[in-house]
Amino acid sequence: MQNEDKEIAKGFIESLCGEYRRHNYIDPAFYETYNVKRGLRNADGTGVMAGVTQIGNVLGYYVQDGERVPMPGKLVYRGIDVEELIDGFMSEGRFGFEETAYLLLMGSLPTRGQLSAFQQLLSDHRSLPRMFTEDMILKAPSPDVMNKLARSVLALYSYDDDPDDMSLPNQLRQAVQLIARVPVIVAHAFAVKRHYYDNESLYLHRPQEGLSVAENFLYSVRHDNRYTDQEAKLLDLCLVLHAEHGGGNNSAFACRVLSSSGTDTYSAIAAAVGSLKGPRHGGANKKVMEMFSHIQENVHDWKDDDEVRAYLGALLRKEAGDRSGLIYGMGHAIYTLSDPRAVILKRFAKKLAATKGMLDEFELYESVERLTPEVLLSVKGEDKVVCANVDLFSGMVYKMMGIPQELYTPLFAVARMVGWCAHRIEEVYQPGNRIIRPAYKAVAPMRTFIPLDQR
Repeated sequence: MQNEDKEIAKGFIESLCGEYRRHNYIDPAFYETYNVKRGLRNADGTGVMAGVTQIGNVLGYYVQDGERVPMPGKLVYRGIDVEELIDGFMSEGRFGFEETAYLLLMGSLPTRGQLSAFQQLLSDHRSLPRMFTEDMILKAPSPDVMNKLARSVLALYSYDDDPDDMSLPNQLRQAVQLIARVPVIVAHAFAVKRHYYDNESLYLHRPQEGLSVAENFLYSVRHDNRYTDQEAKLLDLCLVLHAEHGGGNNSAFACRVLSSSGTDTYSAIAAAVGSLKGPRHGGANKKVMEMFSHIQENVHDWKDDDEVRAYLGALLRKEAGDRSGLIYGMGHAIYTLSDPRAVILKRFAKKLAATKGMLDEFELYESVERLTPEVLLSVKGEDKVVCANVDLFSGMVYKMMGIPQELYTPLFAVARMVGWCAHRIEEVYQPGNRIIRPAYKAVAPMRTFIPLDQR
């Protein structure tokens, strides 16, 4: 298209935008009039009950006399408190992600023999199909790794001999393959992105036998393949904390919605990847890092509470940062007093910051966590309980490990693939499975068709 044609097309698109705005306004009062539960949330902020699950649970409050009462947050995997799960494998110096994957998929903790066999099964399925990287990643590079991941997951359908077989053995096979292959896809997509968009040399590494998911990921994304045991164990912890978060989170629910239609595994999982990419969901950890870049540039004395407080106020008033009016990394739909994932990561982040000479930066994060509730009260008059969520500290942990920002959300997807696959299988095999189909209130008035010459 010539430049002149582009300008004509651009002008027409702008006119279409004006036409759209004139005919597509929805009065916000309609939502109250028709008792519409926006975001599938009840008036008190609780989620609309849409199903039952045995996979995960998120606890942040309890209801007493019809009122929400804040409580320390808990994240539960298959009935086991995630803190207890983490203490279990870390006390033995083991990696825990593979064990967590088995628990979430199967519903029980593996025996030593079962864990060993499952680890080998994942290792056997890590290799991508022949020419997959060349045809699906190298030939169509993307500046966004999440975009490439979603397309690659969909493309795996074409390499599957039985993509539409809904039997349990086939669904479990597909789940294991996705959990094993997605870290490799992410590593290759990132390498190709760096090569084509950042003008760097291209390094593609094959997964190594006998390494954990966390070890293989660090091996694959680094030019020299080098990593420390501390780094691998910390990344493993992050993967465990991100593996599941209940059936109501946006990406898991997207996966369940598509699965309820009877579609194939790859379509359902690709939808979940697309959901996670959004800055209101998995993309929030990148937004946290962008926000802190603004804070560090504009707050001259990080230890001055008044200066930090003033800048947080500017963020809320849409006068600074990305002008969204949000303080990223603070607040959660369910957690109130604390997000257990943030509590655990914060503990490890502080230890790592001490070894990396980054305690001043870590303390700035703590200041934002401490001051945000009072700034929300002074600027917006909101006195609700607000805690740091996992995104506040996960980005800093990745930064201290030397992991580029482009990989923050893809790493989330690597971990959450486990939860998505577990929810996919549960949705397909639950008794009385029905297609998920909520209602929308139509508010457009009836009118008659007008012939083209009379418009």
